[in-house]
Amino acid sequence: MKAESAVQRQLLDLAKADADLDRVEHRRRTLPELAEIAEAEKTLRERKDALVAVQTSVSDLDREVARQEREVDSVRARGEKDRKLMESGSVGAKQLTDLEHEVATLQRRQSALEDDLLELMERKEALEQDAQRTAAEVDKAERDLAEAAKRRDEALADLESTEAKRKADREALLPRFPEDLLALYHRVREQKGIGAALLRSRRCGACQLELDRNAVSEIKAAAEDEVVRCENCGAILVRTMESGL
Repeated sequence: MKAESAVQRQLLDLAKADADLDRVEHRRRTLPELAEIAEAEKTLRERKDALVAVQTSVSDLDREVARQEREVDSVRARGEKDRKLMESGSVGAKQLTDLEHEVATLQRRQSALEDDLLELMERKEALEQDAQRTAAEVDKAERDLAEAAKRRDEALADLESTEAKRKADREALLPRFPEDLLALYHRVREQKGIGAALLRSRRCGACQLELDRNAVSEIKAAAEDEVVRCENCGAILVRTMESGL
């Protein structure tokens, strides 16, 4: 295959544009912000689950406190009723003794219930404080996620700008190449990752291997418009004054 040496040299510009586009795509897939977002999303899910759990516990304790308060009120009301009956003077001695015994029992029951209620209230207060802390952690996790997403979007915008510019550069270059040379370049690039590279100091710019003497002799003997390739990686070798030939 033949192509003017000036046209072959422009393959380096095409290869650079393609390399830049490859780096953009690799960068897009490996943005550190993507890992940050995944971790932030995981943390946010954990914090939200913890908040739901503690809020559920608070709700359960609310019901338990309400039940305990109703029971305390019931015992207190019954004791008040008995005391009023005792004070009315309308009961006999035996019933009065029974009422006194019942009032004493109710007082002990009320005292025990009030102790239990106090313990429940203390547990509820601790859980409510825990819920407040967990809610604050949820808020922080949401802020962290939003900030990571913002950094990702900014990085993606920069990449998209670079990508658009390099694609435009590439499109401007394509009409300069003969179809057969361009087809070879694309085929080699698809197979090897790099379609064309500079031959510098007898070293291939694609695979970075130094050519042996026979290969160098063959390239030296080739006409300037002859398209030559690296014997190691197959990339099109572009010859310039730097090639050491």
